Amino acid sequence: MRFQFMLVPAAIVAGSVAAAAPAQARIYMDLAQAQQLMFPGATFEEHFVTLDQEQFNAIIDDSDVNVYTRNIKAWKVSTGGWFILDQVRGKDDWISYALAIDHKGVVRRIEILECLENWDGITLPEWRAQFYGKKHGAAFDDIGQISGATLSSGQMTAGVKRLLSTHAIVLSEPTG
Repeated sequence: MRFQFMLVPAAIVAGSVAAAAPAQARIYMDLAQAQQLMFPGATFEEHFVTLDQEQFNAIIDDSDVNVYTRNIKAWKVSTGGWFILDQVRGKDDWISYALAIDHKGVVRRIEILECLENWDGITLPEWRAQFYGKKHGAAFDDIGQISGATLSSGQMTAGVKRLLSTHAIVLSEPTG
């Protein structure tokens, strides 16, 4: 199956084997809401990138995480830092989330835009707060997994690690 990234997540209905009623994705916020929540009062300059083969391979090598799409949806923030929109594969469907990286390359905030309600333990602020302060090259072995949402929480962890590598390799300005 080919991954298709959507800028503004749409509601997704998925059948559930365990339940008689279908599970439905919950939309927590849209793109504009996430941007203003994560960088209040800032403006955003679109900086979309299509990874070339060298960048694609470098991110995989650096993060040890699969890259699902060559299309990076990033915005440079007027107050400094980056806002990146991404998706990771959860147990039954894609999880849309946004990552805020400050001007020093440190995770400032993570917000879930859309995921299936059955696996939404990743939306808990205390779980997402484990990533705050992480930067490129940091160990991620201290990020707790969520019982009942192990795949989703593991994929979110891998996604953040991959985005920090993407930021370091593709988005950040060279120093020196």
